[in-house]
Amino acid sequence: IENEHVAERPNFRYKKAVIVNVPKLGAVTGDIAWGGNWFFLVNQKLIDINFANISELISISSAIKQALQAQNITGMNGAEIDHIELFQDHLTADSQNFVICPGNAYDRSPCGTGTSAKLACLAADALLPPETIWRQASVIGSEFQASYKLADNQEGIIPFIRGKAYICAENTLII
Repeated sequence: IENEHVAERPNFRYKKAVIVNVPKLGAVTGDIAWGGNWFFLVNQKLIDINFANISELISISSAIKQALQAQNITGMNGAEIDHIELFQDHLTADSQNFVICPGNAYDRSPCGTGTSAKLACLAADALLPPETIWRQASVIGSEFQASYKLADNQEGIIPFIRGKAYICAENTLII
């Protein structure tokens, strides 16, 4: 199944280069961005992003989230930052990410809302022109192709995400 998603409201970076002090990790720097959820996006290399490191990636991301809460670092209007996104370089994509969601669940996909938040940061830094494809790989190597256009009010972006999914089971739930 191939699908494309278009955001319903503009995505944007709220704050750049925010420093949070994380126990056992020290100072971690990231951007706060809205991509459909509030994200803390970390480009700082903390651990190799690969499936073999899932437990450590969850632990590190959870510690960052707890530190953000403890230090009252939030999204706009005090909104909780409920997603942590770690990045690193990748051999075939523009970058690779690991995303922790509420409840310490991780996203096996490149995360559409997380990729949207990343695009908002790239656009804010003028590192990715509008309508240019950005390839985002996930912790398991799956990829999204993403691009954006500027929002009508020129404040933020409207992201476009394209990816593939595979049906691996069918269920019938009787409630």
